[in-house]
Amino acid sequence: MKQVLVIAGPTASGKSDFAVSMAQKLGGEIISGDSIQVYRGMDIGSGKIKPEEMGGIPHHLLDIRDIREPYSVSDFQKMARELIEQIDMPVIAGGTGLYLKACLYDYTFSPEETPAEEESWDGWSNEALYAQLLKEDPVSAEKIHPNNRQRVLRALSILRRTGRTKSETEAAQKHEPVYDFYIAGCTMEREVLYERINQRVEKMFADGLEEEVRTLIRQGYTFADPGMKGIGYREFEPYLNGSCSLEEVKAEIQKHSRNYAKRQYTWLNHQMPVHWFVSNDPEDRKRAEAEILAWKEKSL
Repeated sequence: MKQVLVIAGPTASGKSDFAVSMAQKLGGEIISGDSIQVYRGMDIGSGKIKPEEMGGIPHHLLDIRDIREPYSVSDFQKMARELIEQIDMPVIAGGTGLYLKACLYDYTFSPEETPAEEESWDGWSNEALYAQLLKEDPVSAEKIHPNNRQRVLRALSILRRTGRTKSETEAAQKHEPVYDFYIAGCTMEREVLYERINQRVEKMFADGLEEEVRTLIRQGYTFADPGMKGIGYREFEPYLNGSCSLEEVKAEIQKHSRNYAKRQYTWLNHQMPVHWFVSNDPEDRKRAEAEILAWKEKSL
């Protein structure tokens, strides 16, 4: 069975750096599991790794989509699996929990998981739709951002068409592993992580995040486009409309990033067999590296 190393964990926990380090040690190549870094022109706000930070390691699934194009979990599953077969030692870096699960397990998409028809919910605000989902399928609602209208609609549509919630449909699948995978999880004390998130957002603004967003708007993109719904971008809409300050945008991005980190922890702890290590502790990092190398050697 093909071996796949996964470097997971919350945002700002040091995944990219550790993934590059392990890819160098294993002779691997990196597959990005990020749902926003696939978009061209979205570099600062997505925290996209810079060429000089790649350590000479090939990186895949970066800059492969126009901002107007959707990018789904099924897209990631298909492309990541194709790359896994082509790469001697694939290393998946980061990624939404569901993306990782769909790639690593025998996760199939039912016909009911096609996008729902917007017309049937015409006039419903995102808040109203999410409240309805919370009422009818709270388990799925926990995994979906209230502003992700497409996913909220899909979950409601599955319930309408099948009589079963999306979470019940997913639970009915066996989800057997399709690879010999090892998931190393980067973690650290929660307060330290939150401070790192805050500082990371500060650096994004110092690096020109506002101008990056303005440039995208000048190029004709809107906040309704799939790529612009990511954290770090959607928060600019009220600012550019004149209804909030830049400091409020920054605070919102920091808050949403911290909340996202909480959701990442919850998902990974409940859904995936993660081997956690303290990524800002040199000794624990060495331990994690040794365990990964031992896992790699067992198949030789």
